Amino acid sequence: MRDTVNDAGTFDYIVVGAGSAGCVMANRLSADPRNRVLVLEAGGMDNWIWYHIPVGYLFAIGNPRADWMFKTEPQAGLNGRAIAYPRGKVIGGSSAINAMIYMRGQAADYDGWRQLGLQGWGWDDVLPAFMAQEDHIAPPNEFHRSGGEWRVEYPRMRWDILDAFQAAAEEIGIRKVKDFNTGDNEGSSYFQVNQKRGRRWSAARGFLRPALKRPNLRLETGVMVERVLIEEGRATGVVYRQGGQEKVARAAGEVVLSAGAVASPKILQLSGVGPGGLLQQHGIPVLRDLPGVGENLQDHLQIRPVFKVNGVRTLNIDYQSLVKRGLMAAEWALLRTGPLTMAPSQLGLFTRSSADYATPNLQFHVQPLSLDKFGDPMHVFAAFTASVCNLRPASRGTVRLASADPAAAPAISPNYLAADEDRRVAADALKLVRRIVSARALERFRPEEYTPGAHLTSEEDLAKAAGDVSSTIFHPVGTAKMGVADDPLAVLDERLRVRGVDRLRVIDASSMPRITSGNTNSPTMMIAEKGAAMMREDAKALA
Repeated sequence: MRDTVNDAGTFDYIVVGAGSAGCVMANRLSADPRNRVLVLEAGGMDNWIWYHIPVGYLFAIGNPRADWMFKTEPQAGLNGRAIAYPRGKVIGGSSAINAMIYMRGQAADYDGWRQLGLQGWGWDDVLPAFMAQEDHIAPPNEFHRSGGEWRVEYPRMRWDILDAFQAAAEEIGIRKVKDFNTGDNEGSSYFQVNQKRGRRWSAARGFLRPALKRPNLRLETGVMVERVLIEEGRATGVVYRQGGQEKVARAAGEVVLSAGAVASPKILQLSGVGPGGLLQQHGIPVLRDLPGVGENLQDHLQIRPVFKVNGVRTLNIDYQSLVKRGLMAAEWALLRTGPLTMAPSQLGLFTRSSADYATPNLQFHVQPLSLDKFGDPMHVFAAFTASVCNLRPASRGTVRLASADPAAAPAISPNYLAADEDRRVAADALKLVRRIVSARALERFRPEEYTPGAHLTSEEDLAKAAGDVSSTIFHPVGTAKMGVADDPLAVLDERLRVRGVDRLRVIDASSMPRITSGNTNSPTMMIAEKGAAMMREDAKALA
């Protein structure tokens, strides 16, 4: 490497990725004017209207302008299907195209991390980090505050079909609650969302854009990071390609990978950090043999039962009318209300598939619309979707290099429904959906099961049907997990440092040892909040 050729300069911190975690890192590290911070983002700027109108996820997911267009390997548990694996291709990352749902998970998730030996990651440890970021529309209380960068509001419209579904769930014992974010999320409620007055509030809007006014923060977009420079066991910079040129940026302090659970392990592997056998297959020198890099992939697989209905409004029908589309646009432009403010899912339910589980292991995302998959058009008939996912899957997958070419997509294999427990939970989840839909509160709309089909009743048929109608709910985590020293798959210590490589951290969803029981975007940003604080503490200790 000729260090003087295309030299991008020297910085105290280099952050790879301006997604949900990277935006927090950029903001927090550059808050000290003495720190020179470089942020490298592979995507572009968020200068497209559909990044900001909430319903724009319908147009962003599956669009190469906004989505990296990854696909999984064919999955046996999905009956041989390969499915789309959306990831945001823009500053703000997936927070620019996701469901906007503000969800912390369960206190037991984080207490479980602490019980694994990860000190500082229990519920009482992480709650202050969640609250430090929060700008909640509700009056401050023991669980919420205002004044932070991460705006949280309530939805700006309701649907009769969703109110009826919530009432039906209450009939079978799933109580209504006001707040999913107190550490106990059992019950049903409308989701809280990351919006401000009817506009999406991405991590870029909340954290990155205000920080870009600081002279000590530099953002580069359209950057393909080829590898982390590791010299004598220490991360000293990154090599990246931008505009056809190869460039080198040096780090006087630390390099942070915040590129997400797909890209961060890929970059580690390209850098010679990962399973030695895999790296050798691709001709990459093994600088640190860490078997856990790219392993332990966990994701929430959403089963998407669709029910046709009669005599009630759904977005499917509204969208067919050009007049109604125009009225929706006018309502959003003038009032910032109406269907264009919708998150993909409005109503949430947390419950248990059986009495075997101490805390809810199922999450519903109920939607007043239906489609075959995100990126496809909505159906032309009135319908709702009662999407349900297993919150704590037993199956584990992988993200592995498919090529030594940094521009090549990795091989993503979530290994969905591989575990017997996951197939049992999937069948139980479909049975529970049918119990709710059969309740009296929904009778007047005459719901009819469109997928997977009411004729499927046996455990075996339902488990197979789950594989036919399921897709990712966009929550990949765990591919560079934290763990104790004697955990053979631990990539990071409890301070998010890569084991055996000095001055290199992974601070994003990759670091989760076990997936949280709910949407993972805000937990990822909490990890970044804590990670940035750790970096400041460690720098102070070295000073």
